[in-house]
Amino acid sequence: MLRIDRTDVSSGPAAAPHRGVRSYVLRAGRMGTGQQRALREIAPRFVLPFREALLDLETAFGRPAPTVLEIGFGMGHSTAVIAQASPDVDFLGIEVHPPGVGALLQRVATLALTNVRIVQHDAVEVLEHMLAPRSLAGAMVFFPDPWPKKRHHKRRLIQPPFVALLASRLAAGATLHLATDWEPYAQQMLQVLSAEPLLQNTAAGFALRPAYRPFTKFESRGTALGHGTWDLVFRKREAPTEG
Repeated sequence: MLRIDRTDVSSGPAAAPHRGVRSYVLRAGRMGTGQQRALREIAPRFVLPFREALLDLETAFGRPAPTVLEIGFGMGHSTAVIAQASPDVDFLGIEVHPPGVGALLQRVATLALTNVRIVQHDAVEVLEHMLAPRSLAGAMVFFPDPWPKKRHHKRRLIQPPFVALLASRLAAGATLHLATDWEPYAQQMLQVLSAEPLLQNTAAGFALRPAYRPFTKFESRGTALGHGTWDLVFRKREAPTEG
């Protein structure tokens, strides 16, 4: 899962290019032999290199289709399930954790998915440099690091500058779907998204879990321990004068 450190990104989309920001904290983790093999053999087809140039989505996927972005896909279980259920939609996943990238590549190969591509890089820089305004049909951020300690709240991904940047990349009518199992973070997410003028809540507060989002093993364990899960589903407003 993408772990975001927002300490140096407070300036938002207009930040100077020389800032040298790493908007994530890369955790060490074991990588299985299958994941290593996937990174060697499957990645060349499905992993896109980061470039400071706009990505041609139609060329990247080999077809014209609506594209949904997922930020921090973890081990890729939800990504693969959703992509398999929606073959007419393309899914671009961002993840910095190599075992997670390898795991999703394995799922892509096992399920013979052709509608998934991955960028193994900082989500902020991908949004700033590779994705054009109004180019996305949707975006998903499931269970980002909650950074529960108060002194670490500034490291949370869902902050106003990031949400403004992400919203600018959504097409009118596109959906932004967030989910967390940490209630204080859920309340912050609701506050931040509700304050973004480009977004409109599709529910009166938190949303019911949409049927397309799979109930993960991680989530099941949390439910067994009495933990809740909160989904937020917002829609991009019409904004004809947006730059």
